[in-house]
Amino acid sequence: MVNVIGLGYIGLPTALIMASHGIDVVGTDYNENVVGKLESDTLTFEEDGLDQLYREARSAGIAFTTEYEQADVYIVSVPTPYDPASKKIDPSYVVSATESVLERCPDGAIVVIESTVSPGTIDQFIRPLVEGYEAEGGKVHLVHAPERIIPGKMVYELTHNNRTIGADDSEIGERVAQIYGAFCKGDIVVTDIKTAEMSKVVENTFRDVNIAFANELAKICALAGLDVHEVIRIANKHPRVSILNPGPGVGGHCISVDPWFLVGDYPEATTLIRAARDENDSMPSYVLKRASEIMGERSICDPSKVGIYGLTYKEDVDDIRESPTLQMLDSMKQHLASGACKVYDPWVKEDVVVGQVHSLDEFLEGLEMVILMVGHSEIRDGHHRLDGKIVLDTRDILPARDGVYKL
Repeated sequence: MVNVIGLGYIGLPTALIMASHGIDVVGTDYNENVVGKLESDTLTFEEDGLDQLYREARSAGIAFTTEYEQADVYIVSVPTPYDPASKKIDPSYVVSATESVLERCPDGAIVVIESTVSPGTIDQFIRPLVEGYEAEGGKVHLVHAPERIIPGKMVYELTHNNRTIGADDSEIGERVAQIYGAFCKGDIVVTDIKTAEMSKVVENTFRDVNIAFANELAKICALAGLDVHEVIRIANKHPRVSILNPGPGVGGHCISVDPWFLVGDYPEATTLIRAARDENDSMPSYVLKRASEIMGERSICDPSKVGIYGLTYKEDVDDIRESPTLQMLDSMKQHLASGACKVYDPWVKEDVVVGQVHSLDEFLEGLEMVILMVGHSEIRDGHHRLDGKIVLDTRDILPARDGVYKL
């Protein structure tokens, strides 16, 4: 049996897809509300394909509980935030989950850490716990299998993305690879734990640096009077160039967080990575600066006539973690009156910010200008609804016309 610990954005889809492929699974979360909803057939977040996967997993017998189970394999999928001051990982959730596993697990169990961690975290914080357990006569096998999925495409990517399995013992690594191979069609590479830790953080750091280059290029092109998207489109025709798109910032709990792990642990060796992080973190304030300039150019003096579309960190998901819009609202006082703007996101049903409304009609009513932060399908398919409005299009969604400004 597999006991999946943590039923959030990563743990829940992982538990469901394993159960739907014939693996005996129990999902565990300390949050009674989460477990209660799942047990009563209510999903805790929206995700394409998750409904069907949930039904298949329930038919296969998956159970949800707040208690840790006796299992052959434990998959720990809990948050790994970082300390904004030191830039180092906060391993407390992983440590706590592992301690609870060791209180319950049988001899010979495999503990798989799926949570993204900085290189060396398992050796520094988790291995001592296991060594303490083994000093009393037990045996536990440690494995790191970092998740590699993105909200909006979780079910597809769980099936198709390549996976990395880091293990002390290659035989144990292959056993875990067989478990993931029950549903994963991608390549599964078995390596050592620290290499697996580093490779996952490096993947997201690479993308962060690439996005930072695109964002800096957007600022350069704005000063030069050029269309950055046209410049990137042409540059990417070179066979060895692949520049990502600029945007209003980097959100989510991967790309905006993982590079800090390297900065925190290797401050003297991460000049480029830190500069990229600082560049991407500067974008929400840059968007506000651009919006202020456009308001002046268009003689819009009343901030209540300006609306912000999009609260999530990417399109067509309900995930607001590290959202550029939330970052922008935090710095609103630098450019616009705090709380004066209307804010709307079709995917965010509960009130999370001041001025939030819950329908596109209500949002657009009375607005002269829209700051378009997220390219949800609603606005991509219905961009004509913005006709007649001044728009700062940070996602390059709208066709060119008078009144549409790009980054």
